[in-house]
Amino acid sequence: MSQVMLVLFLWFTSLAQAADTLYLYNWNNYISDATIARFEKQCGCKVVQDYYSDNEEMLAKLAAGATGYDLIVPTGNAVEALIRSKQLRPIDKSKLPHLKNIKPEFMNRFFDPGNRYSVPYAYTVTLIGYNTARIQALSLPTNTWALIFEPRYLKKIKGRVTVLDSQRELMAAAMLYLGYDINDTDEAKWKQARDLILRAKPYWAAFNASSYIKELTLGNIWVVHGYSNDIFQADADAQAAGRPFRIASALPREGAVLALDSMVLHKTGRHPELARRFIDFMLEGQNSAELTNLIGSGNPNQEAMRYISPEIADNRAVFPDASVMAHLEMMRDLDRKSRRVLNRIWTEIKLR
Repeated sequence: MSQVMLVLFLWFTSLAQAADTLYLYNWNNYISDATIARFEKQCGCKVVQDYYSDNEEMLAKLAAGATGYDLIVPTGNAVEALIRSKQLRPIDKSKLPHLKNIKPEFMNRFFDPGNRYSVPYAYTVTLIGYNTARIQALSLPTNTWALIFEPRYLKKIKGRVTVLDSQRELMAAAMLYLGYDINDTDEAKWKQARDLILRAKPYWAAFNASSYIKELTLGNIWVVHGYSNDIFQADADAQAAGRPFRIASALPREGAVLALDSMVLHKTGRHPELARRFIDFMLEGQNSAELTNLIGSGNPNQEAMRYISPEIADNRAVFPDASVMAHLEMMRDLDRKSRRVLNRIWTEIKLR
């Protein structure tokens, strides 16, 4: 083979490989390897994943110029931001025969009326996860955000607590504990939340949005402010490792954040049709159920409920009942001015 022919062969090969590759930008631990492998086999393609642990991290990376992601799985407020900044492709719902599986209450939400740009994927609740043996021995309350904010409790577990490294999530927990709406942008109230956080900060081990699952599993951390699916995974890992404790979830009585994550098509992605095929694949009941059975995510897919383990389906932290749902709030996107104010407050929190 001549040198020119070799160059052409390698060029065409690279083009073919690129055409058969789906670039997925997703949360840490938010899809199983088995699900990815099954899609790759079905489509004769390859899925390349990149990960984020917070919506702000994902939005910042895109704002800094990251391109080429075909499919992203942001939370509602981040979907709202991406639509506002015109970064998404509309989705042709006529090409999604399994869209009918989504429960009506998860469609047509405030961040994307009519679901022009987004398709529900899964949901989580931000709550308290804890080591049952340690916390029960100390007789600490688990049904209140006071456990992570009040020194009278924190002094008993100093250095054994982590909170999410997320400005929106941590501020939301503080606002709820203070009796405020999580979407209230009154700067005076935000400063009260800041002061509450700063008072508690010396007792925390870390701001952690990624490795806290492992720390819970090992028993190094006893209490976390975290996502329901991560806490589910930590308990499963602890049981698999034969740990002498369980990891439990608790919904604070003051309320909590409900995060509905959706699949969206980014404008810079080069494979929108392959991304559309992945969306419909994930809308199939058995594939969607695997998210819940393996990683403990809440599921907006009615057809998936047939395949979900009864133990998980009955878990109120994973599937809150109607009375609990009434106390859950979804975060809204912030305007530019409010975002600047919150960024300044967050910088104060992290540096002091």
